[in-house]
Amino acid sequence: MPTRIVVHADEACLGNGAARATPGGAGGLVEINKPDGVARRDFYVAEPDTTNNRMAIRSAILAIELLGEGGRRLSLDFVSDSEYLVKGMNEWMRGWKRRDWRNVKNPELWQELDELADGHDIRWQWVRGHDEHPKNEYADHLATKAARDQVSSDGLVESGFLEWLAGQQGKGKYADYDPNP
Repeated sequence: MPTRIVVHADEACLGNGAARATPGGAGGLVEINKPDGVARRDFYVAEPDTTNNRMAIRSAILAIELLGEGGRRLSLDFVSDSEYLVKGMNEWMRGWKRRDWRNVKNPELWQELDELADGHDIRWQWVRGHDEHPKNEYADHLATKAARDQVSSDGLVESGFLEWLAGQQGKGKYADYDPNP
C-alpha cells in the first residue's frame, strides 16, 4: 500500500461573482509522513478570470496530477473547505454520471477530476474554512497570493508552511499548535 499523503487545499477568487474579470487561485500544502519526519511541499495555480468553485476543482486536479505522475497509485486524504468539491466527489458524482452530466456546472472539470481520481484511494474531507485551522489557513494564503499575483508554482515546491506558522505564532496565533502531531 502506498504511503498515505495529506493535501490541505483551498481556493480564492478576487471579486467572485462580479461582472468584471475575477482572478482566482488555488493552493495546497502536501504532507507525507516519513521515518525522519514530515516532508512538506506546496503547489499553487492562478487563472485570470474564474470562480471559487472552478478553482476548488482545479486544486484537486492539480494535486492528483502532481502526486500521481508516472502512473503512481495514490493513497490520499484531500482536505478542503469547499463543500462543493467534497460533496461533489463524495455524494453527487454517481448521479451526475448516471444523468450523463446534464445540468452540472463545470462538467469538463468534474469529468477530468473523475478520470484522474479513478484508481486512487482518495478520502475527500471537508474542514470549515477560516475557522483557525492552520493548514487550511496556509492553503488559503497560497491560493490568495496566486490569485493576487497571478503566479503558479509549476509543480511541487519547497513548502513555506513552517515559516508561515512561525510568523503567525509571532503574532500570537496558533500558540500551542503542533504541526507534527
